Amino acid sequence: MAQTTRSRPTLDLVTDLERTLGDPEVGDGPFSYAAIVAHEERNELPPGAVELARTWGFPQFLVPRECGGRLNNLEEVFMLTRSLARRNLTIAVMFGSALLGVNPVWVWGNEEQRRRVADGLLDGDLACFAVSEPDHGSDLQGNETTARAEGEELVLDGEKWPVGNATRGRFVTVFATTENRRQSLLLVDKEQLAPGSWSNHPFVRTVGLRGHDLSGIAFHDARIPRDAVLGRSGAGLIEVLKALQITRTAIGALSIGTMDSVLRIGLRYAHERSLYGAEIRQIPVIRRHLLHAHLDLLIAECTAIPVARSLSVAPSRLSMWSSVVKYLVPVMAEGVIQDIGRVLGARGYLREGVADGAFQKLQRDHAIASIFEGTTHVNLHNIAAQLPNLAPVAGTSSPGGAEILADLFDWSGEAPTWRPTEHVLQLTNACEDEITRGWGEASAEASATAAKHLDPGEAADLTGILHAFGVRRAAFYAGLTAEPVEAMSVTGQDAAVEHCVHHAAASCVYTWLHTFRDERGVPATTGWLVLVLQRLLQRLEPTTELSAAYVPGIERAMDDSRATPYRFSVRYLKEAAVQAS
Repeated sequence: MAQTTRSRPTLDLVTDLERTLGDPEVGDGPFSYAAIVAHEERNELPPGAVELARTWGFPQFLVPRECGGRLNNLEEVFMLTRSLARRNLTIAVMFGSALLGVNPVWVWGNEEQRRRVADGLLDGDLACFAVSEPDHGSDLQGNETTARAEGEELVLDGEKWPVGNATRGRFVTVFATTENRRQSLLLVDKEQLAPGSWSNHPFVRTVGLRGHDLSGIAFHDARIPRDAVLGRSGAGLIEVLKALQITRTAIGALSIGTMDSVLRIGLRYAHERSLYGAEIRQIPVIRRHLLHAHLDLLIAECTAIPVARSLSVAPSRLSMWSSVVKYLVPVMAEGVIQDIGRVLGARGYLREGVADGAFQKLQRDHAIASIFEGTTHVNLHNIAAQLPNLAPVAGTSSPGGAEILADLFDWSGEAPTWRPTEHVLQLTNACEDEITRGWGEASAEASATAAKHLDPGEAADLTGILHAFGVRRAAFYAGLTAEPVEAMSVTGQDAAVEHCVHHAAASCVYTWLHTFRDERGVPATTGWLVLVLQRLLQRLEPTTELSAAYVPGIERAMDDSRATPYRFSVRYLKEAAVQAS
């Protein structure tokens, strides 16, 4: 059922974390740009930064409540990670790598494994996910790490590289070949290994995320208990694919945090920098870059947050939805970084000056977002492989879809509590995609609402862009039904890209319908929806123009958001609409 409470403890947590970490553009604290950039030059994390995050309690949100932590749902982790990432992506990735390492324990671990890992994390330990190997990368079938049975023990041999937190982490979730040449996930606790039975590789020198522990680990006849297997022996490949669905979604928070930071840096610079006798924000092309960046951030938020909520609402949908987020949101963030780079001009190339040189660090750090947890091509392949089954039903709503959509897109209440269980994550969506399949009803409801409540011109603009999308998507899915695509083909990848755009467009409409339920008829509060839909259509039809009538309103909202550290968000537009109603 849709949440009826108006209480949002998660927003209070975010506000408290923001206050604790401080404004990164001010002062020289451990989360200030000045400290972050200065220590990154030495491949170090700012002294006191990790300790401050731990003291605030961030590791508690990596442990579910039923295991003794404070993690209620993935949306909560997503929003807290966004706040951390908009300051220091390196530290956000450190905690994210730990989350990836322990999620299999929460889902498939036994009570003793859960207790030991929970106690360790709450005490400050880290974890890692040791899957990749030097010669095989993401080719999991080529895995050479083995765990052979000897009595009541498994003897582990092999090398994993590169692995985030491999050196600093105490707990290692290892993908290894066990009995009958089948693969399993094993929980390894370094504190229980004999001396000399394991070793770490040096940190890898990387373009971004300098100071992050990206290293490797090798096992040499390392003896672990036979019950170190997580879940069912031989189910390791399936477990890896399912566990990645959670962290792929969470990566969207890294990208949105980065978008927030670079937009804030660009806006401040555009207000402070004068050329030709005026602030550069008055230059039309600069205004366009800033506008596009803001719209893309709003689109990314509308797309990613409902998928984060789906882990505790409709987790079986994550097989496809997580790949949509993992492809689209980092790619949009790359575009935002490029737009703001053009606003900054030469200043964006400097390791000093504007925002203490933080822009170039954010640019380099974020480059990893499209690579780890499955590259862009891997995620597009996963989407394309499911399109032949989805396309024939894309125009029909899912049974029970309205209830699920309300829980996903009504952000006035908390998402339900996540209760980890091995049976809810699936390898495919099996045609169930309420977000895509509900477009027809959502579009009709939005058009009817516009006709009833909005100014005729505003109603016509919204109805027009909805119609344009409807025509495009109908032809797209009909074409896929008539001629299914091969997932590995270029055509298949292109089809997956377009599907992501339709998913995002639907997500924006649902956000307006549910989160703005009481404000739909407020004058001038629909302009953002018209603009984000037009911006999305530009990805498919580049000649699409943005409606100039709504640009001043969204620019005012963007400038108002700059004055607070929290509000580059659809939530700010919602608050403004409430105040205007």
